[in-house]
Amino acid sequence: MTAIGFEAPGGPDVLKPVTLPIPEPGPGEVLVKVAFAGVNRPDVVQRQGKYPPPPGASPIPGLEISGKVAALGQGVTEFLPGQAICALVSGGGYAEYCLAKAAHCLPVPEGLGLDEAAALPETLFTVWHNVFERGYARDGETILVHGGTSGIGTMAAMLGRHFGLTVIVTCGSPEKCARALEIGAAYAIDYKASDFVEEVARITDGKGVDIVLDMVGGDYVARNLKCMAPDGRHVTIAVQGGAKAEVNMAVVMSRRYTLTGSTLRPRSDAFKGLLAQEILANAWPLVEDGELRPVMDARFPLAEASAAHARMEAGDHVGKIVLEI
Repeated sequence: MTAIGFEAPGGPDVLKPVTLPIPEPGPGEVLVKVAFAGVNRPDVVQRQGKYPPPPGASPIPGLEISGKVAALGQGVTEFLPGQAICALVSGGGYAEYCLAKAAHCLPVPEGLGLDEAAALPETLFTVWHNVFERGYARDGETILVHGGTSGIGTMAAMLGRHFGLTVIVTCGSPEKCARALEIGAAYAIDYKASDFVEEVARITDGKGVDIVLDMVGGDYVARNLKCMAPDGRHVTIAVQGGAKAEVNMAVVMSRRYTLTGSTLRPRSDAFKGLLAQEILANAWPLVEDGELRPVMDARFPLAEASAAHARMEAGDHVGKIVLEI
């Protein structure tokens, strides 16, 4: 099979086609003939040499896929050969065939394109866990989401709206703010034109937000805390602006803040399986009914994975980028 790999870390141009044997599914695994693979920020960071795959994972990039079941491993009874599925994987998505844990797969309902199906798992798993499980989001609360037009940002806005949250996002241009409002955000702040701390105070009449979903880190953390209401929850899912932050712990104590965060890829297979069950029960009905769809930006042929990475790094995309196999 053809896959996309790289011999040494570097820019997008290090991504090259390679020929590999088609893997065989082990117990509890599914071999998927890949139709589309999602492109995510962790793929870019892995290519740069800053995010090695966890032990046992494929070195080939790609954390989410869609396609049809090509073969079933021992003990897998919930799917059938030829069935359309999408899956969260630990690597190997940029290829014609990919192994997935059956417990991490979701059935693709009628009316959902395979390109859209490939754009769901990584953001849906990440947002569900961090907003609703770690952030304890509840109906009627307000959440601030940075990167409002990213894959994560658009999913957080849509999912939040469906579950009764008021979503405030930050974006880097008036055009992106306008798109974020169309997608589902209640408010969009152009962080280049105004101070998001002041804007959040204005929007919330000084009350602040209940949750911050932060993918920036660095000096944003202290500013995020200024946006939060008492008993607020700060959830970190990436550190694009720096891994270290200076925090006034007296403020954390006096306002009873919770600081948490997570990375999904290194979590156990059992954890991801439980998370998939949560999503299947609570969020997947919205997908089946056609109420929840990923925001799609662009699709590239597998051989043009380098161009897909270049588009992501340029920061001009709105929503999800996928590779077509």
